[in-house]
Amino acid sequence: MSLQDKFILVVNPISGGHDKTELLESVKQYAQDKGVTLIEYETTGDNDEEVIKQLCIKHNPPRILVAGGDGTIKMVAEALEKRDIIIGVLPAGSANGLSVDLELPEDVDEIIETAFNGKPMAMDMVSINKKMSLHLSDLGANAELIKNYEGGKLRGKLGYALQAFNTLKELGDPFEADIKANGETMRTEARMIVIANTKRYGTGVTINPIGKMDDGKFEIVILKSLDPILIGKILTGNMPVKDDENVDIISTQEALIETNAPVSFQIDGEYCGLTDKLDIKILHKQMKVSVPNF
Repeated sequence: MSLQDKFILVVNPISGGHDKTELLESVKQYAQDKGVTLIEYETTGDNDEEVIKQLCIKHNPPRILVAGGDGTIKMVAEALEKRDIIIGVLPAGSANGLSVDLELPEDVDEIIETAFNGKPMAMDMVSINKKMSLHLSDLGANAELIKNYEGGKLRGKLGYALQAFNTLKELGDPFEADIKANGETMRTEARMIVIANTKRYGTGVTINPIGKMDDGKFEIVILKSLDPILIGKILTGNMPVKDDENVDIISTQEALIETNAPVSFQIDGEYCGLTDKLDIKILHKQMKVSVPNF
């Protein structure tokens, strides 16, 4: 950092449903102490990506700080396109899966230090039907859970737990999918198909043990069953990679998934409706994100 630096600070005021005042005051105090000028932008849900793009053109900042969840970070990453700007993550959403996978510190002061002054890491993104995904997207049961959670009134972990129970209770029949990847096609029944650039959901649950966010590949994790034993393995971090007839994992650079009927779909914790086709490609080292120096 230099005294002439200007950083853009993007704040999503409604992400996570909790007050960000204390966090933002600490961020502004840190910037003042370091002599960094903050250009603050509060998202409105209306043309945010274009506004951020224009701010980057005007100010050409070395870093853009994002106080929000995964959806906000993804929107900022899309606005940056291929500009050489480092994203500093200030986790403040209901879905903070990226910060979990990046192993960002939980202490607020350490989070701010990392956002402002951490080392840059070039990470992959995934294009799914020309929409960007940072870490985990999926078809089926979890997308249904997110739809139900978004439609419910109760927020936080209790809200997720309630909707998880209701979703599993109301699950219909498995869907069928044709998956084309690595020059082969497989047909399978599934309860859930995950497109994974990283390892873990924001809850800390590991769904893709072999995931690396900068290796030029993504994984397709096929869960054929959601029986209590398999759910228990996932929740305790003992996700089976092989030798489990209910789980398949495919590592690839691109894939086409087609289902026999429209299935619920989500990207990075945001419900995207029903779909019966996913065209998926890796975007190798598409964005730079700030990670701890140690």
